[in-house]
Amino acid sequence: MKWFRGKKDNEVNLDTQSELNESKEELEFKQQLDEAVDEVYEKEMKKINDQLDQELLIALVGEVNAGKSSTINKIIGKDVASTNPQPGETVSVDPYNIEGLEKIKFMDTPGLNDPNDDNPRKTIEFIDQADIVLFFTNAAGTVFSDSEREKFQAIEKHNKNILLVLNKIDAAEGIESLVEFIKGQTGNKYEVLPISSRTGENLDKLKASILSLLKKRGKDILFAKSMKDKSQTANRWIAGAGVSAGGIGALPIPGSDVIPLTALQVGLILKLAALYDKPMTKDTAKELIIVTTTRTIGQTLYRQIVKLIPGAGSVAGGIVASSLTLALGYGVKHAFENNIAINFDYILNQFKKFKNRKSYKGE
Repeated sequence: MKWFRGKKDNEVNLDTQSELNESKEELEFKQQLDEAVDEVYEKEMKKINDQLDQELLIALVGEVNAGKSSTINKIIGKDVASTNPQPGETVSVDPYNIEGLEKIKFMDTPGLNDPNDDNPRKTIEFIDQADIVLFFTNAAGTVFSDSEREKFQAIEKHNKNILLVLNKIDAAEGIESLVEFIKGQTGNKYEVLPISSRTGENLDKLKASILSLLKKRGKDILFAKSMKDKSQTANRWIAGAGVSAGGIGALPIPGSDVIPLTALQVGLILKLAALYDKPMTKDTAKELIIVTTTRTIGQTLYRQIVKLIPGAGSVAGGIVASSLTLALGYGVKHAFENNIAINFDYILNQFKKFKNRKSYKGE
C-alpha cells in the first residue's frame, strides 16, 4: 500500500519537470537527505524489531480484591483477565498472554496474602524477571497495611521497576493524604498513581507512567501495540519528537549534519507504523521525508532556509525543525488512523500552524 496523496501529481513525484529546473543547491540537499535516510533507516528499524522480538513480563501484585484484573482490562481495552466482584477471584498465578500478542505475559496474582503457600513462591520467581511490577493497594480498605508493607519490601529486594497503584479512589476520601502516606512508607522512591478501575479516573496517567518506565527498558512499543486506544500514545511520541527536534536546533540543510534530525524523524514514523501496523519501507520513508521537507519549505528550499535560519542552534532553527517534525508526525498519524493516503496539504497546514509559535518548547 502506498501512503501518499498530493494536490497535483507534479507536486509529489520527485522526477517531474519542475524538479529538473531546481537549483544545484536544492538537488544536493535532496541527495543529502536521501543518503541520510539510507544511513539511519536500518538502524531505526532494528531498534523497533528488537523490541518486538522480546518478551514483556508484567507482574500485577497486591492484596486480594485490589482490582488488579479490572485495571489491566481497562488499560488494554478488552477483557484479558478474569474479573469478579467477589474477593479472591483470581485463583492461579500462571502467566497468561494477550490474544494476538504472545510476546506479552501478565501474572495476575491471587493476592500476596493468599493461603496457598505455593503462590507467593511463584510470584517472586516471576517478579525476579518482570520488566515492571504494578503494586496495588485499595484506597477503600486499609491502605498499605502491615502485611502489604512486608510484602512490598520483599518484592523490592527482587525488582525495583515498581509503580504503586492506589485503586478504588472513587470509594474513598482524602486521596492526596493517602498518596503521601504511601510515598512515605516506601521511601519516596516510587511513583504513586491514584486511580479508579471502575470509573476510569486517571487510567491515562497510569498508561503514560507504564510506557515511560518500559521505555527505559526498551519495551514501550510492544506494550503500546497491545492497547486498543493508540491515539494518546502516538500524540506523546510525536510531541516528544517535536521537542527533541527543536533541541537539535537546525533543519538539515547543506553543510550541516542531517543525521540527528533525520534519524529522529525516521524513528518517529517507523514507531507510528509499528503502532498502527502499517507498512513503511525504506523507499516509502525516504520519499516521505524528502517530499515533506520540500513541500513544507517550498521549491526555493535552499535560499529560503538560509534566509530563515542564519545558523544552526538558533531559535528560528529550533522552531522550524520542531514544526517540521510535528507536522510530519501528525500527518502520518492522521493517515494511519483514518486509513487514508498521506496528504501533504494536511502536513503543510500543520507545519504553518506550528511554525507560527514563538517557541518550540513544551510541545
